[in-house]
Amino acid sequence: MSEKCGVVAVVGAPNAGKSTLVNALVGQKIAITSPKAQTTRTRVLGVAIEGEAQLVLVDTPGIFTPKRRLDRAMVQAAWGGAQDADLIALVVDGKAGLGAKLEAITEGLKHRKEPKVLVLNKVDIATKEKLLVHAQRLNDSLQFCEIWFVSAATGDGLPELKAGLAGYMPEGPWHFPADQVSSATDRMLAAEITREQLYHQLHAELPYESAVETEKYTERQDGSVEIHQQILIARPTQRAIILGKGGQRLKEIGSRARAELAALLGCKVHLYLHVKVKEDWENDRNVYRDIGLDWVE
Repeated sequence: MSEKCGVVAVVGAPNAGKSTLVNALVGQKIAITSPKAQTTRTRVLGVAIEGEAQLVLVDTPGIFTPKRRLDRAMVQAAWGGAQDADLIALVVDGKAGLGAKLEAITEGLKHRKEPKVLVLNKVDIATKEKLLVHAQRLNDSLQFCEIWFVSAATGDGLPELKAGLAGYMPEGPWHFPADQVSSATDRMLAAEITREQLYHQLHAELPYESAVETEKYTERQDGSVEIHQQILIARPTQRAIILGKGGQRLKEIGSRARAELAALLGCKVHLYLHVKVKEDWENDRNVYRDIGLDWVE
């Protein structure tokens, strides 16, 4: 059999479970997840293998109505991720169902020439009747090549989905080595893992007014990695939230991020976190470059 390789753009509304799905298809974590909508900020490429086919999965930020510069950059990254894809996979939260946000996305997809498939996610917590209604309504609107019912969280339906996606990939050489699972550098991954811990541990206290920059990433002679990061926040009052009583919250964030990075990188990690108030970080071109977003006017 000849090699096949193609790009699958994974699009959808915030919190549809796109990153969890991409991680599950790749077989390991390459994108951060949290119960918060809009956790993913940039395009992340995940690489999955299915038989002779290599799937380049573009995990995109959720598409929503942008209000700020950061929002506009995220939405641009999402639609940009669908450019020149061999296949567009629309991921829909099967429990939450249809709504204005999803309607805006389907409108945007109507004029796309790429073949489109529908992935109804979270079937483990959705009712079957609702799923069938959602599938029918969405198919009436977009005429999908195929529809899958899956749970990215439990793995239900994923083998069938992976095999199905592979079937759409065109013949051609693989884009990545067989052992590469992501386009993200270790430096970028380190910043994302720390940001994920901010989301998990601060919940509603610090919504989106933070960013993580990896200032220094060096490999020591003993094989360990030394990482220095800045947590950027918009207001001085947010510093106390991140630090916690006696600095305990920041220590816990660092401890959990360090443990996860050590597991992902396969070596000991020395992680140093600093909190910096940068009131206008959302309008700093350098921050956008560091987190992998294009600057938008």
